[in-house]
Amino acid sequence: MRRRSVLLAVPAGLLTLAGCGDDKTDKSSSSKTPSQSATPSAKIVNGPLPKVTGGKKLGEKPTVAKGPGEPSKDLAVKTLIQGKGDKITKGDFLQADYLGQIWTTAKVFDNSYDRGKPAVFPIGVGQVIPGWDRALVGKKIGSRVEMAIPPALGYGPQGNPQAGIKGKDTLVFVVDIVGSFNGKSSAKGKDVPQTDAAVPKVGTDTDGKAPSIEVPKQDPPKKLVSEYVIEGDGAEVKKSDGVLVQYKGVLWDNGKEFDSTYKRGQLAQFSLQQVVKGWSQGLTGKKAGSRVVIVVPPDLGYGKQEKQGIPANSTLVFSVDILAVL
Repeated sequence: MRRRSVLLAVPAGLLTLAGCGDDKTDKSSSSKTPSQSATPSAKIVNGPLPKVTGGKKLGEKPTVAKGPGEPSKDLAVKTLIQGKGDKITKGDFLQADYLGQIWTTAKVFDNSYDRGKPAVFPIGVGQVIPGWDRALVGKKIGSRVEMAIPPALGYGPQGNPQAGIKGKDTLVFVVDIVGSFNGKSSAKGKDVPQTDAAVPKVGTDTDGKAPSIEVPKQDPPKKLVSEYVIEGDGAEVKKSDGVLVQYKGVLWDNGKEFDSTYKRGQLAQFSLQQVVKGWSQGLTGKKAGSRVVIVVPPDLGYGKQEKQGIPANSTLVFSVDILAVL
């Protein structure tokens, strides 16, 4: 059995397209799985699709007309803007802006543009509605894709009442593919000089492998330490945000590794409200794209608890690559 990250206080919910608009709706519906009781067609067709009438550039919030007549019973997909980046592969964390509306009414039930940051979620592995998994794997970063998703590849016959989606509704989405991340993703930015001898030195390699961590042979600090190793230029992390990260954790006392996304080959995604205080405080204010060294004293870590190979009263050292702010 794959070991669960020791950082999480509760399981981190993965984004699904059940989230529609406000935060309360996102949280209450994030665990729902779209019904697949009807056998969906495996066929992908190029239409019909409604016209995009405004916001036609990549990154602009689009406006989309009503569906023209009856929708296809198959999944309709068209690339409106062809990107030049890497192809999205199954299991990637897709970073995308999107707008979703009902075919018959053009009523918008969700969009990420108004929230001010792209959504990030695993693609091709059943964490979003099936139409997204089928349509977006293989598309290139920098693309804009329009799709019309029949009920069997959306929320099934029960629909999604919280979003105003009925069981017979075909869903129309315009998706701007911003980026993607996988188990080999690393920080991207400028190296920051590591001149403080009292702070662990972290490797600056960005080849997707776990960086080295050299712990000083002296007593650990009593207070939290959080410093850039590589400084990115992305959005700053707020204490209310979630993050997508690569990380490695070692004990100050002996340098022994106790947790690593690199070893698991799987990125970690969580809210800063779900992790130890040292992480939430240490990452708040840091920029996406950065690598940060965090030294967590026991009172901001696990204190007197023993935790999956972490002795009581341990000072913890982490290298954290902030890949995306959620």
